[in-house]
Amino acid sequence: MPRDPLTPHSSSLIPAVSADALRVSGDAVVYRLYDVGYEIALDAVLRLLATQTAERARPVRGEAQALQIPNPPITVSLGTESVILGGERLTLAVSARIFDFGVVSMRAQVPAPEGITWAGFIDFGEVLDSAAVIPALLDASLRTLVARLASCIERLAIAAQTEDYIVYRVARLTDVQGAQALPSVLHERLLSPLLLNDRRPLSAEAMRELLPHRFSYTSEDLAILTWDNALIVDPSPTDTDVQFILEFANAQLLELRLYDATLDAELPRMYDRIQAARPGAKVLSLFNRRYAPVLAELQRTVADSTELVERVENALKVTDDVYLARIYAAALELFRGRTWRAGIDRKLTIIRETYSMLNDEQQSARSEALEVAIVLLIVLEILIAIFRH
Repeated sequence: MPRDPLTPHSSSLIPAVSADALRVSGDAVVYRLYDVGYEIALDAVLRLLATQTAERARPVRGEAQALQIPNPPITVSLGTESVILGGERLTLAVSARIFDFGVVSMRAQVPAPEGITWAGFIDFGEVLDSAAVIPALLDASLRTLVARLASCIERLAIAAQTEDYIVYRVARLTDVQGAQALPSVLHERLLSPLLLNDRRPLSAEAMRELLPHRFSYTSEDLAILTWDNALIVDPSPTDTDVQFILEFANAQLLELRLYDATLDAELPRMYDRIQAARPGAKVLSLFNRRYAPVLAELQRTVADSTELVERVENALKVTDDVYLARIYAAALELFRGRTWRAGIDRKLTIIRETYSMLNDEQQSARSEALEVAIVLLIVLEILIAIFRH
């Protein structure tokens, strides 16, 4: 019975091959994602980058009809850079993908050495995972790009928090005789050193738990997702749809984590501002409006956070259950998107309840002030009437 190409599958029944019995032709793409502002005007970015190779990228497969992207991100090539990696000088292709919700994804494409074995590809991955030169290169390229796009970015500020991800891409697998090997030969014991950065012989239970997201559409392609990286086996060099989906999911993850951390820091500051604004004695609060700045700040925080999170989540929508849509759903599950969103909603609820409490307290103080004023006016009228007689 043929296997459903849209569902994850296990390679447990595939005969084991050794890491030295396979030859790999491929590369890796190192991603480093940054939040650079509240919003980026993509149309203005396109006009500004008109002299460079900039395009509004979107998935190209027929399965991509299941994905709706109202404002596709812009992809721009930033040239090449030469670096020393693992004792060798390599030429990296540097590019960026710019999202309207304030994220810039910097990418460095690193070619794998020609004709290496799978064991050599694992070593290549270890070098990439520990190399500091590529993140430093992407940091510098990001600053240069942001300086150029400053006029297109609302509330420009590069956040300290970043999101890093590596996609290992294999264009061709061959055996020692040079015959093509299908990706189904990549069993878990070959994959765990590359994707989990752990050369120890892991148990079958650990393998299932740590490498649960494995997808194929045909017998010649494979996509395996983890929290830190992914492996994509695809003979077509122009088909980068899975990478696009994973990059989009990482951009959304960065924003959710960033706003969760922002609200975490905001709550103690909110309590401090309330304490500072609270009058020392009840009688002094009758005509007090010192909560007004605090209320305005809380309202602004809720509005900004709600709008940004909604914009991020609506930037890509899945409308059907097909291959790319399922990979996107798996990535969101893997990155715990719902958990981050639930944390944000919980903190926003606390801020809204605090706003409501302070607003009620201020309204109550105003009502008390009006009552006191009315009583004073009545007393004044009585006194005036007494002195007239």
